[in-house]
Amino acid sequence: MKSIFSKRSIYFIGLVFLFDWLLIALFYAAGGKWNTNASIIISVIYMFIPMIIAVTLQRFIYHQPIKEPLGIKFKPNIWYFIAWVLPLFISLASFGVSLIFSGISYSPDMAGMFERYKYSLNSEQISLMKEQIQTLPIHPFWLTLGQAMIGGATTNTIAGFGEELGWRGFLYNEFLGLGFYRSSLLIGTIWGIWHMPIILMGHNYPQHPVFGVLMMTLWCILLSPIFSFIRERSDSVIATSILHGTINGTFVLSILLLKGGNDLIIGITGISGFIVLIMINILIFFNYGVKGTSPLLGVCP
Repeated sequence: MKSIFSKRSIYFIGLVFLFDWLLIALFYAAGGKWNTNASIIISVIYMFIPMIIAVTLQRFIYHQPIKEPLGIKFKPNIWYFIAWVLPLFISLASFGVSLIFSGISYSPDMAGMFERYKYSLNSEQISLMKEQIQTLPIHPFWLTLGQAMIGGATTNTIAGFGEELGWRGFLYNEFLGLGFYRSSLLIGTIWGIWHMPIILMGHNYPQHPVFGVLMMTLWCILLSPIFSFIRERSDSVIATSILHGTINGTFVLSILLLKGGNDLIIGITGISGFIVLIMINILIFFNYGVKGTSPLLGVCP
């Protein structure tokens, strides 16, 4: 029985996991802690490893072009804009869904946010943050919104490109023949498991780092068809980089004004976010269905 993994995809996955997981192992062995300035640098390096491996394999091992095969196209279209605003919708919708759960309430004074920060910041840092917020001319939500959308389409997109050239560039091409949903499922699963070392260190699920590995994997599986859809319609990995960067930027908006709950329930990476992503996936499914295709069989364009 022929394997769904080509040698190229196996080499890519193996090398990305090897170098990234080794990076985190060395960081941990050196006494590194997550949610620190040092971890920010490490996380950026972590994100660029897929790009480095993809370019190295494509250019120097297989001696093939990079731009066209990996989807590096700078011709903006409507899907670039959708990739930019969709994360804002996901974050705000996740915020709304979170309020449905028992014990979770709207907190305009951000009391819940400060309570959650105790898992990543010390008391002095939290006190300093409270003092800084009191001097702001407008509510932090609006400043965060502006920064998230601007940063999402600029600096965050550059960091997102580091991952996307690997997942929606190299691997996207390797799994293209499997069909839309099987390809998305594979990439999403690999993408989610790839996060395991940083999740265990406290990324995204500081209250539940072990169970957070499963949650992150499921989250990436739900996100993957959305990314693949944007990649297909935009015909560019730049659009998925914008999507990736803006998701990272707007994430905090989904939890900023919430009190109660925990990291498994609230926000875009909690159950609330899962519900929103499932609804978007249903819309994508019906989009393919209208065209008379059968996405579950993997025959979508």
